[in-house]
Amino acid sequence: MGYEATIQFTLDTICPWTYLAKRRLETALSQLPASSPVTFTTLYKPYQLYPEASEAGEDKYAWYQRSRYPSDEQMKKYTVLMSAYGAAEGIDFKFGGLVANTLHAHRLIQHLQSTAGPDVADKVVRSLYKQYFEEERHPSSEETLMRAAMEAGVGEEDARRVVEDKEVGLQETKEGLREAVGNQVDSVPRVVMEGRRRDIELEGAKTVEEYVTALNKIVKESS
Repeated sequence: MGYEATIQFTLDTICPWTYLAKRRLETALSQLPASSPVTFTTLYKPYQLYPEASEAGEDKYAWYQRSRYPSDEQMKKYTVLMSAYGAAEGIDFKFGGLVANTLHAHRLIQHLQSTAGPDVADKVVRSLYKQYFEEERHPSSEETLMRAAMEAGVGEEDARRVVEDKEVGLQETKEGLREAVGNQVDSVPRVVMEGRRRDIELEGAKTVEEYVTALNKIVKESS
């Protein structure tokens, strides 16, 4: 008899490691045989790496140099490394644009996940990642959120209502952020695969092989 398993994926839409993890997890899921008795559904959980960031934002490259990689050499090593990691997963990382508050990006994800379903939320997440990391767009401007919603199949009128009314989905998003704090999440990505016998938790961006191994354990223990 089939078993439906949930994968809780805690992310921030401006964290490059969560983008890598999502791509690698997608690849791992695609490698499961069609005859697998377990169906996996990914649900996204919110986390803010920089909740103090402004909505207007600041220059991403300058922010990284100020807060993470102070020397030109360190910054170059970071961009070279992330570019290589990204290329392996089909991601064309760029390093311009703005670092800004992601609350309303999470609000859009959480609201559509609860009202339109996980498939729509997944498409929203894909669009937000691509816009931010590959097109250097603002991570949570109304323009970015509108595009993400519409690329996920949400009608323009419904998308505009959610994006412009900043109270829609706000409470559930804040509850999710508090839950992350209560669960002592202090970094992302955090992937929890819920199995019939036990859950498997993976922190940080793992390799495709590591995700495949974990998925296969859930399948084996669910039969």
